[in-house]
Amino acid sequence: MIDTASIAHPDEDDAALAGIVDRLVAADEAIAEIEAAKICDLAAALRIANKRAAHQSAERRMRELEERSIATEIGLATRVNDRAVQNRMHAALELVDGYPATLDALAESRISARHAMVIVETGRALTDPDTRALYETVVLERALRDTAPRTRAFAEQVAQELHPRSITERHREAVKGRTVWMQRRGEGMSELGMIAPTVLAEGIWDRLTQQAHETKTAQVAAPEGDTEDDDAVYDQRNLDQIRADIAIDLLLTGGPSIDPTTGAISGPHGGLAAIQARASIVIPALTAAGLADRGAALDGATPVDADTARCLLAQAPSWERILTHPIHGHVLATDTYRRPANLDRYLAARDIHCRFPGCRRPARHCDRDHNRDWALGGTTDACNLACLCKRHHTLKTEKPWKPVQLRDGSIRWTSPLGKVSTDPPERYVIFRDEPDPPPGDPPF
Repeated sequence: MIDTASIAHPDEDDAALAGIVDRLVAADEAIAEIEAAKICDLAAALRIANKRAAHQSAERRMRELEERSIATEIGLATRVNDRAVQNRMHAALELVDGYPATLDALAESRISARHAMVIVETGRALTDPDTRALYETVVLERALRDTAPRTRAFAEQVAQELHPRSITERHREAVKGRTVWMQRRGEGMSELGMIAPTVLAEGIWDRLTQQAHETKTAQVAAPEGDTEDDDAVYDQRNLDQIRADIAIDLLLTGGPSIDPTTGAISGPHGGLAAIQARASIVIPALTAAGLADRGAALDGATPVDADTARCLLAQAPSWERILTHPIHGHVLATDTYRRPANLDRYLAARDIHCRFPGCRRPARHCDRDHNRDWALGGTTDACNLACLCKRHHTLKTEKPWKPVQLRDGSIRWTSPLGKVSTDPPERYVIFRDEPDPPPGDPPF
């Protein structure tokens, strides 16, 4: 017999949960205020170190020793490694001197310390004060309403747009640092790592993941209980282990030794070897035409140099044109010579990633979901569809999370507790003010 008196009423649970959420928000706000005070103190400590060093000697070693001494003093008192304290002192002074609006937002509990450091770290390449101020204004607006990881992705795009050198120039230098390394980890195991162009590394990872999924599907799983066949071979590997085994085979032999999808020795064209890497890359029209070197974007976020983008464009079996709004840069429409699943293509171009607040799962790995369910009269068109990853699609289906798509493509989510959060559509272009040309210069 069930004791119904011991079961809390749903309304009481909701009230308790709402109180928990409110207290967590208040705690985060208090932490942000304290973090701002800590940053100001760390910056002040570094200023004292610099002042002392200036009085003693201009020698770099002496300056560093003064910093180290003060950092160690703080580290001992707070039980933090002195190297970590020294790094925090430099980051704090950089924030205080270079990003005053960000520091104010942190002190007022409108952003977290993680948001603040994302802005500082991603903007380090922008040395011009006016450019850095523009960068801070644009990225801080995003940080006020989004998670730190999504703010970082956006900040990287803004920094890329405002950088005095093109992504193509910087990539030509950075690609010289590509390398492969091995480090022994003990127990007969080693770590093999690689630094490579991002678009190639993403392609490698995607192809390995596809092959691992195909292998997992093709292999026979061990039955439950005591019904195992003594002559059968069961695959007990998880996805990560299969990925690693396929990578080893590919590097050692040029292809998997055995292709479980065909049941035969792997060939150069069939089975797993036929799987190709996929990438979703947006290339500005002038870059595609060779008239500019503005970088492209992988999955709407990661910069890709212009040379690589044009090479991929030339070899692509199909591509589609994306039309963006001339003011805010949001996607208006897509077209393509081939029109398979045109609506899906449009949604992928518009959404870029899962449209649940805070999620960065690429659109190509997401479901196309009705905001208003088809069974409840929802229509199958762009104004009622959005990309949702499996995790958040399931959450929306199983729990009372309610999305409403607004006219500009934003999706307003209402949580089970009635909290509202809006996920706006991404934009592909960022505009900056240019000074008027001197009198007499041609307008173009």
